[in-house]
Amino acid sequence: MEEYQGKKYIRMTTEPVGRLICELAAPCIISMLVTSIYNMADTYFVGKLNSNSATGAVGVVFSLMAVIQAIGFFFGHGSGNYISRKMGAQDMGEARRMSSTGFTLALLAGGVLCVLGEIFLTPLANLLGATPTILPYARDYMRIILAGAPWMTASLVLNNQLRFQGSAAYGMVGISAGAVMNIALDPVFIFVLDMGVSGAALATILSQFASFCLLLWQCGRGGNLRPHLREAHVKLFYLKEIVRGGLPSLARQGLASLATVCLNRSARGYGDTVIAAMAVVTRVMMFGGSALIGFGQGFQPVCGFNYGAKLYHRVRQGFWFCVKWGTAFLAVVCALGVAFAPEVVALFRNDPEVVRVGALAMRCQCVGFLLSGWVVFSNMTLQTIGDTGPATFLAAARQGVFFIPAVLLLPRLFDLWGILLAQPMADILSFTTAVPLMLRAFGRMKKAAAADAGCEPVDNFPQTGYNKNPVKPQNNVDTINIKE
Repeated sequence: MEEYQGKKYIRMTTEPVGRLICELAAPCIISMLVTSIYNMADTYFVGKLNSNSATGAVGVVFSLMAVIQAIGFFFGHGSGNYISRKMGAQDMGEARRMSSTGFTLALLAGGVLCVLGEIFLTPLANLLGATPTILPYARDYMRIILAGAPWMTASLVLNNQLRFQGSAAYGMVGISAGAVMNIALDPVFIFVLDMGVSGAALATILSQFASFCLLLWQCGRGGNLRPHLREAHVKLFYLKEIVRGGLPSLARQGLASLATVCLNRSARGYGDTVIAAMAVVTRVMMFGGSALIGFGQGFQPVCGFNYGAKLYHRVRQGFWFCVKWGTAFLAVVCALGVAFAPEVVALFRNDPEVVRVGALAMRCQCVGFLLSGWVVFSNMTLQTIGDTGPATFLAAARQGVFFIPAVLLLPRLFDLWGILLAQPMADILSFTTAVPLMLRAFGRMKKAAAADAGCEPVDNFPQTGYNKNPVKPQNNVDTINIKE
């Protein structure tokens, strides 16, 4: 175990940053695309039921799924950020205790959500934006999804902890296996067994349970930390660290759920057709963004390890590498989205009015989507280094601070166009917020690097290791001294 962990430390702090990020990002991108497929599969197959109300129900319950994901990401990112920094500082005991604590708390939180959700099922469906015609479908779908909340939240914790340890490939295998199972079970339960939207929900939670079991097994391999309930330390210190690292994710995912509720309630006045159209566009844009997020997730363990090891120059190199290539990728995606918007929407719901509204919404969102690379990578960097306040505000900006007021106010001024323009406006405002926050963080890292090296700040970060002495990079590989 210690041999594996020692090799992992050397790799994370010495291998060229660009190559390392690409190696770690590949399985993260696959995992994120697969996670999006989880969500899109239900929308696709339910859309074949020839009912806008059934398709709308999947969109309504999507906000509940976002809450479940918010809990999982809160504990997964909160514990994972701490784990990566402690592994960078070679403190494996603390990393192991945090792994068990984050996992245990996620299981408990998922259980509480399950019980409360089942008790208040109908009020919850109405709160999420269900119309009278959508409500019966939403109840059937939601009841089953809530039953799987404990292992859905725990799966996200395990996947993120593996990723922050630099073992994203293990998480990819667990997530991908569940996705394949979900796609296979959806048509069987929905059409063959004639279960409708209930079948889609059942396929989802069974697939998530399979992923949970596989992820838990893989945590015991390759020198990774395997959580144990008996090693959980529910103490104030660990809770504070989880909040510190996980609050931005909770804000981002929680406000994504609230944003979906506000979107559904604003769209409700235009009928089930608009709700169905926006449900399709939300899933498609999330799929496009998942690759970008996966790329950033490959950067996060690099950021955490090197920040913990005080190699601040490698943090900055990784950030700029991600921004450059991430923005290039977004440019291609947005061009394709604008060109083929009607065809993409028609794949999920081939209703002329749904296609018309959905195509307009997708083209509008592609405008602001092009700027989201800087926002995503800034948020991930600030969160990983523990800069909680700015990270939380930036996480809340896109779907909360800017989107929610826009989607509630713009329809009153521009009717349906207000709904379509709310997201691109929020994306543009988020970008203008992210730029100064990230530049401020780089300035603080430069000062910290100069203080560690015992010299005045310079344009480039000094190369610092545990011996506090600057060294020069050789052949694009950073050399550091490691304590025995």
